[in-house]
Amino acid sequence: MRYSSWARKTDSKKREIDTRLRVVWLDVAMLAGALMWCAPAAWCVESEQDSGSKATEFFGNGAEINVIVHDGTGNPISSTAMVRLYRDGNIPSGEGATSHGRVRFVVTSLGEFTVVVEPAGQATLQKDVSVRSPGETQVDMFLRPAANSMSGASGYGTPTAAGPSPGSSAGTGAKIVLAPKAQEAFDKGLRALSAEKMRDAEKYVGEAARLAPGHPDVLYAQGVLYLKEKNWSEAQAALEKATQIDPGHARAFAALGMALTDQRKFEEAIAPLEKSVGLDGATPNWETEFVLARAYYESARYPESLTMSRKALADAKGRAPEISLLVAQALTGDGQYAEAEETLKTFLREHGDRPEAAKARRWVEKLEARN
Repeated sequence: MRYSSWARKTDSKKREIDTRLRVVWLDVAMLAGALMWCAPAAWCVESEQDSGSKATEFFGNGAEINVIVHDGTGNPISSTAMVRLYRDGNIPSGEGATSHGRVRFVVTSLGEFTVVVEPAGQATLQKDVSVRSPGETQVDMFLRPAANSMSGASGYGTPTAAGPSPGSSAGTGAKIVLAPKAQEAFDKGLRALSAEKMRDAEKYVGEAARLAPGHPDVLYAQGVLYLKEKNWSEAQAALEKATQIDPGHARAFAALGMALTDQRKFEEAIAPLEKSVGLDGATPNWETEFVLARAYYESARYPESLTMSRKALADAKGRAPEISLLVAQALTGDGQYAEAEETLKTFLREHGDRPEAAKARRWVEKLEARN
């Protein structure tokens, strides 16, 4: 099927918005994960970062990694894609959204890196790169041409015989487009949220809400803003509205689950988190899976927590090895003490230099004392 130039522009804008929402969602997932790990029944987690600067590049052992994301024709993409960089497979070294298909990272040390590109509505790309000398390294990533990029790109449901899904235009499956002023305020609000500029975020998200109070993405942005401000009840209210208007908004359901867990309403959080995991489908979101596993654990549903925490650990693909501690907690809750002990010992063998290792050692000592 051929689309008009207007449809292509609309689709490109949708994908750019979806990517920005994904960036903001990741920030919220990381915040919720940190808060939950610091709960009384859990271990406090810190992540190792490897960020750099121009000064390090010129005066130390740093290097610059330039990532260029190409479309199916070989040209740099015009929409936005999220790019993440990892050192030695699992150590976060930076993340950023592309601008005109490009994003730059400056790292403090040489070695082996993995570039992960997450374009909205398309499969994630991954490429390993070896940086052996200071200076600039260019990494080219190529997207596969999409047969029908309009379908499912935004995460909204497609129309059925009974009519279009909420938040969609009749007969197209596309999201309702915001008016120009609302769109401008919404974009500025997302950028401010991603940059942790809370005053600006309040201003622009509030303006978008005034101009488009019933748009699910605007309500989602409101919910994220309230979550970052630790205003859990207001976040819950905004996100409940977003999911009612658009029952296909996976990240809104996930954020709603987080708003409930932050209020320690773990049993209530399970349903929206399960809904989010189901909507993500073929593209598992390990951050949501992790929060769901925690909600199961806090609700004393240890077998489900064990299954979901193991899935989150596998889907994270080495990016969050500390999830092993939740696996061990679920095993302990389920009475599988020997396996919990072995899980913790394996974590210590492979990640003994991580900050949460001290907590894991204390758990091993307690488990050994049972014998």
